[in-house]
Amino acid sequence: MSGPDRAFWQQRFVEQHLPWDRGGANPQLARWLADGTLIRGDRVALPGCGAGHEIEPLARAGLEVTAIDYASAAIALVARRLASSPEVRATLVEADVLAWQPGTPLDAVYEQTCLCALHPDHWIAYALQLRRWLRPGGRLCLLAMQAPRPGAREGRVEGPPYHVDINALRALLPQSDWQWPKLPYVRIDHPSQADWAELALVLVRR
Repeated sequence: MSGPDRAFWQQRFVEQHLPWDRGGANPQLARWLADGTLIRGDRVALPGCGAGHEIEPLARAGLEVTAIDYASAAIALVARRLASSPEVRATLVEADVLAWQPGTPLDAVYEQTCLCALHPDHWIAYALQLRRWLRPGGRLCLLAMQAPRPGAREGRVEGPPYHVDINALRALLPQSDWQWPKLPYVRIDHPSQADWAELALVLVRR
């Protein structure tokens, strides 16, 4: 497998070496809940959920949350956090996102940390998964990591997190399969690095 494997992510969560972790949900999540992009009753998946900061606000807003990660230490971390809030309900799944499938198509996917954690060799397979997971009209709430590195000028693929170039993203998620939002996209600065940010997009599956 190209890029970080299960053991890599397992070690990071065991050691709590998570420099990319915001320490809370991205502020864009509250905006999507407020504007009706994500609504009560939606069945939503969080692929590559990591520390799972988004689970509680989504569950408290009445969404049915499935959080997926293939590092058992990440799932254990989320389970410990949820144990202190028994009223917050979510389904935790230890699985490879390139193989997992929901029982029925989803209404929404909250994609923040999975695409940029996967080596780009796996992006085509992952993009196909996102389309399979969602029902027609389902929403892909995507926070595209902007983390360019100097090595890109020499063709180096560096990460994680891997830089999610918007042109590459449009090729992965083409207009034939997805309804794209109009420009400009909201840009949210990332606290880990001064030159990192995320672009917020909501794509609708055709």
